[in-house]
Amino acid sequence: MAYVPTDRHLLRAKELVDARYFEPLGVEDLARAAGLSRAHFSRAFRRAFGEAPHAYLLTRRLERAAAQLRNTDRSVTEVCLSVGLVSVGSFTTSFTATYGLSPTAYRARHPPPADQVPVPGCVLRAYGRPQRSTSGEDRAAAHT
Repeated sequence: MAYVPTDRHLLRAKELVDARYFEPLGVEDLARAAGLSRAHFSRAFRRAFGEAPHAYLLTRRLERAAAQLRNTDRSVTEVCLSVGLVSVGSFTTSFTATYGLSPTAYRARHPPPADQVPVPGCVLRAYGRPQRSTSGEDRAAAHT
């Protein structure tokens, strides 16, 4: 069997975090994905990526939360739970430490999602018109 560098195993764990950040993942789960012991995994992960596995997971969750705060109308609690965090207080503290603003203040700095989606003029004109027909077909169908 060919030797696979530890960094390749670590990428499996990193990809697991990127794909399933919203699930309750622990260092044990990530070490298992990498095929390494928990202690060796933690040291190797920090050496390879410059941060602890738990810190990487939290960073990914906060990035996803920031995107949801910018692009959805979900409440802060819903955003917190959807990214895999269970304490709104801890979420707010971590978010504020990372972004320099509370989740609510961060959202206030960005335009509402409805303002971000430009609707083409042709769509506005098509759906802004009254939906009635001048032909007798619609009236005849309504009477049957």
